[in-house]
Amino acid sequence: MALAFIFPGQGSQAVGMGRELAEAFPAARAVYEAVDAALGEKLSALIWDGPIETLTLTQNAQPALMATSLAVMAALKEGFGIEVTAAKFVAGHSLGEYSALAAAGALSIDDAAKLLRLRGQSMQKAVPVGQGAMAAILGAEEAQVLKAVEAGSAAGVVQIANDNAPGQIVISGAKEAVEAAIEAAKADGIRKAMLLPVSAPFHCTLMQPAADAMAQVLKSAAIKAPAVPVITNVTAGPVSDPEAIRAQLVEQVTGRVRWRESVIWMAGEGGIDRFAEAGAGKVLSGMLKRTVDGAEGVALNSPADLEGFAASLKGNA
Repeated sequence: MALAFIFPGQGSQAVGMGRELAEAFPAARAVYEAVDAALGEKLSALIWDGPIETLTLTQNAQPALMATSLAVMAALKEGFGIEVTAAKFVAGHSLGEYSALAAAGALSIDDAAKLLRLRGQSMQKAVPVGQGAMAAILGAEEAQVLKAVEAGSAAGVVQIANDNAPGQIVISGAKEAVEAAIEAAKADGIRKAMLLPVSAPFHCTLMQPAADAMAQVLKSAAIKAPAVPVITNVTAGPVSDPEAIRAQLVEQVTGRVRWRESVIWMAGEGGIDRFAEAGAGKVLSGMLKRTVDGAEGVALNSPADLEGFAASLKGNA
């Protein structure tokens, strides 16, 4: 079986995530300690004790989810001898792309934490609270969503932000434009279109100030060739060149997250039939089931999950 490690994005955060791993594996605890040191604060305390409202703030959720994903990878290596090179590819949803890059050695944990803290802060500052919005459009084809987006664009910027899975597309932009697109979608017979509880309109052109800020800091970031190719959000294909990675991390801030296409590419041309979701929750595993028939997805959240995964790899060896 050909394996890919996939890494979740914002929305998967939960108070207590990774605590069991940190208690069971010193290498996992060391990841959280490294992130705490990089940020100059006890982010780990917020991750494990909450409150959820503070953890969910973009500037906290992004490095917190990355820390938890890398804690999983550290525990796999320490406890079971499984390294990232057991996979053919890595990929991450939005901020999860930073987790994928760090897991594959393209970014250091310190740099990933600092970059994600800045990314979260910059994204929040780009659009004043209340002026932007995002909405999930469910049960619709891309062409239908584009039609609704076109109708909404008369009121301002609105674009497809995330193409997550068949029948699950997220749009983003100015609040009035997003609301107009929702009404157009419902008028066209789309069964469900609803605003999401987010604090900023991610992955649309309104995020250009955040993209500019990331471009400045990424100029000097140390990026190495990853140990395995990264399937990037903006291309839905494999990338290993550090300069291409650098450019695409900037483009990703305003660009569409092509997750459905990424999964289809990995399962098709990439030959992947097993996906291991390293981090918090099971969001990506759920999307996988709706995207590729027969692909196996496993969520790695707890020591028991890791033990079962390691045993299954030995069974398939």
